[in-house]
Parts: sequence; structure tokens; C-alpha cells
Amino acid sequence: MIVVTDTSVVLNLCCLGLEGMLPKIFGEVLAPPSVAGEFRRLAEVDRRFTGLEFPPFIRVVAPAKLVQKLAGNQKLHAGEIEALSLAAEEKVDAVLMDESAGRAAAVGLGLHCIGILGILIQAKNTGLLIAVGPLLDELEAKAGFWMASSLKQRILKIAKE
Repeated sequence: MIVVTDTSVVLNLCCLGLEGMLPKIFGEVLAPPSVAGEFRRLAEVDRRFTGLEFPPFIRVVAPAKLVQKLAGNQKLHAGEIEALSLAAEEKVDAVLMDESAGRAAAVGLGLHCIGILGILIQAKNTGLLIAVGPLLDELEAKAGFWMASSLKQRILKIAKE
């Protein structure tokens, strides 16, 4: 299995110290250069992420070209545009992305999208995690990850917690 990651998913997993789950769940993980660059910039300037390092197992690959219809989308950042373009080009199994505009663009391109919450559920289902609930709390407190309480309850229900 091959996936392309956007910045938020890998950054938040690193914040939790769980980035090593990615190759165990998905196999090969790719990221475009702008994602690696954004990760490194945030690790330097945002105290929530100070000291985090871009995982060496993520292969940085530039898309040959950007998907034209994404280039004009004002709701997408450079990392999202490059990640979606790379995912479409490489015909990957999924794109790892949390932002709603990016997820909508992924669906529009016919790409399967998985966010950090889906990854945590998959990790629990495969025995890599014992519980999801404490990690949701840690994501909110440590990484500043926002989720509606209804979404949090739905994730806990899916995780059977």
C-alpha cells in the first residue's frame, strides 16, 4: 500500500510520538517537498511542535505537475495542492489529510482520504494501540487539534470506548 501525507497528519502523529505507526499501517509513505518544508518550518516556529523531526521513512517526492483545477483553489495551501497532485499522479491507495477543503478536493479527484482520527481507529483495530480516547485528549491539549465534541464522541463509539 502507498499513501501520500499532508503536513497536519504527520505533524500531529509526531506530536503524539506515534509517527512510526504509518509504515506499519500503510507501508510506503510519500510526501511532496512543500509538506516536508512546512513540517520543518512549524517545528522551528511553533512551540507545540518544537524539536519534532520529519520522519526519515517518509519519501519526499515532487509531483511532476500540479493538478490544474487545484491550482486556482484559494482554500488550499501549497502543501495540500502538491500532496493531492502527487497522490493523483502516483495513483496511491489514499491521501492522509485532515483539512476539510483538502478532503473535499481529494474526493473531487476520486482519491480515498484518511485523517488522523481514522488512522488512530485503524491502529486500534490492528492492535497497534490499546485505546484512542487518551490520544484524542492529548491531541487537543498538546497539538491544539480541534474537533467538535460530537465528532469526538462518534470516534470513541467507533473505537468501542
